[in-house]
Amino acid sequence: MGRIFSLAVLVSLVCGAASAQKPPLLPEKDVAALAQELSGETAKRNLEGITRFHRQRGSQGFHSAAELIAERARAYGLSDVAILQFPADGKIYYGTQRSRPPWDAEFAELWEVKGGAAAIKMASYDAEPIVLAEDSETADVTTELIDVGEGTKESDYAGKDVKGKIVLAVAQPGAVQDMAVGKFGAAGIVSYAQNQKTAWWGEDENLIRWGHLETFSPNKTFGFMVSLKTGRALRERLAKGEHIQLHATVKAGQHPGFTEVVTATIPGADPKLEDEEIAFSCHLDHQRPGANDNASGCVTILEVARTLQKLINDGKLARPARTIRFIWPPEIEGTLTLLNAKPEFAQRIKAVVHMDMVGGGPVTKAVFHVTRGPMSLPSFVHDVAWAFGEFVNEQSYNFAAGLPAAYSLVAPEGGKEALLAQDTAYTMGSDHDVYQDSSFKIPAIYLNDWPDRYIHTNFDTAANIDPTKLKRAAFIGAASGYFLAQMSDRDAESVLILLKMGALRDAQEMRLKRMQLDQCDGGIVAGFAIDQRWPLVNSIEAFATVKEEIRKMYATEIREVVVKSGGGICAQASATGGFAAAYRRKENLKGPVAVFGSDYVNDRTANAGVTPPKILNYEGLWGGGEEYAYEVLNFADGKRNTQQIRDAVSAEYGPVPLELVVEYLRTLERIGVVEQVK
Repeated sequence: MGRIFSLAVLVSLVCGAASAQKPPLLPEKDVAALAQELSGETAKRNLEGITRFHRQRGSQGFHSAAELIAERARAYGLSDVAILQFPADGKIYYGTQRSRPPWDAEFAELWEVKGGAAAIKMASYDAEPIVLAEDSETADVTTELIDVGEGTKESDYAGKDVKGKIVLAVAQPGAVQDMAVGKFGAAGIVSYAQNQKTAWWGEDENLIRWGHLETFSPNKTFGFMVSLKTGRALRERLAKGEHIQLHATVKAGQHPGFTEVVTATIPGADPKLEDEEIAFSCHLDHQRPGANDNASGCVTILEVARTLQKLINDGKLARPARTIRFIWPPEIEGTLTLLNAKPEFAQRIKAVVHMDMVGGGPVTKAVFHVTRGPMSLPSFVHDVAWAFGEFVNEQSYNFAAGLPAAYSLVAPEGGKEALLAQDTAYTMGSDHDVYQDSSFKIPAIYLNDWPDRYIHTNFDTAANIDPTKLKRAAFIGAASGYFLAQMSDRDAESVLILLKMGALRDAQEMRLKRMQLDQCDGGIVAGFAIDQRWPLVNSIEAFATVKEEIRKMYATEIREVVVKSGGGICAQASATGGFAAAYRRKENLKGPVAVFGSDYVNDRTANAGVTPPKILNYEGLWGGGEEYAYEVLNFADGKRNTQQIRDAVSAEYGPVPLELVVEYLRTLERIGVVEQVK
């Protein structure tokens, strides 16, 4: 909160208090038109339609949701509306993504048996599809329930005969199946795995979490998900020596089919720029109801599409110079499939506005973020998004406080509180990771709620979605995307001013990071943080021509802001002897190496008998193994040596031993992802 209002104060000091409430970047008439037309209620009505479907990859439920989106897009007058289909059979690769076969379920019930007859229904797929773990297979079993605790280690099964039995486990079914089913012959799994353990996750023991089995495990089985309350009760009964018999019936399984992606456009007006695109992205797949995650993002970009098209048709907005594209894929795997199968999409898209969880109301206890990109891809587009995010913060705060607010962006059926969006450093976990991967290098604005107490549970319902939040997220996205689609040389200096303000923010963050470090290596990483200012300024060139003298002036000023404020970050020194090699990524393999259903590195190291790289399990001050690995590969551009890569990721996530970076790069070289530059 302090960061938000410190920047608001800075705006007032620079621009004058009277002008602080004026909209940024866009003419006020355009902002007024967007604020008037965007409807949180329309978005929520569409959300209520989508949440009726169990939207698993390649399933009939996903297809039904895709048809709903396509029908609405046509009704709103969008162009090029299509449901693209790409074969998915478990063998075809789309870049780093091994296509996952579609999965459907017809029926599933779990009963407790007493006196030889089914007596108590414990789970029903018809009532709550979330109770059946994804990738479960057909079964009809009546057998005993055995408690195996976590269920992931051999010691969990010591002295227990689980062959032909159903195991009760704390862990996710996918983490249990190879041990329980593959090694010890269990018939199936009942799991009471908990939700993501962050913030308010443990408040409600009645939540049932979405469960998953491993798509490519040879040990096919079924899994049922129950609440923490039910799981504890079963465990207590078993601990007292009671014998519990269950009857499980499942009709489900994988099958050949397609990965489907819905897409539509608003064609650009400039013949020279119409082949360039600004994309709006979300992910359409999820369990039912999956309201905030991620029906909210899907209906919000649909509302952006409706609003822009209507305002253009009505003559209230000019048709943008660049084409605006809207994309509704399955999460990560759909985006990877699209960009690899249709490389022209990746070539045309200049920037992405990605929305994943943007509608959580007060009951979800969500915090809204305007998330920046990774340090490996400096881009001004994040400063554009934050300019609009901060504007909504100011307007919504004034409205909530009873002060003048021309653009409160309040929906009639929604909340009236302030938005309090956070300007947040890069976090992973959605399709923005794919776009910003070094093989695509497409900057992405990421709008998202985190945490959310009901994520991946049966309580992620439409009732918890706030129309006001949807409207405000839609405004930030629509204003950012429309500005980028219109951006030309005349806008360059306005963006440079934003970058100068952002440099103060970055310097402040770096000072806070330095306070958390015990030792300093003399400023190697500080140099990296400062030198990033140049590519940040140069990123404007993808959208507009900046006069050389103006570019140099602002680049120097922005760099000096960081230098004079003591910005930059030092990290613990490590030996460089023998580690001066440089690596570059091979161009024929596109996408992050950690994807859904399979992990490109783990799969290949296992097959080659290579020990998994230690960096994957490393925990730094501000990031974990997944983040370090993602950025190490992104920084492998053939110009930086391993020491420089290590310094770069240390600036982003905290000090990491150079040896771990070297080991990871050598592993990537061995499996054909990177090559050493001699």
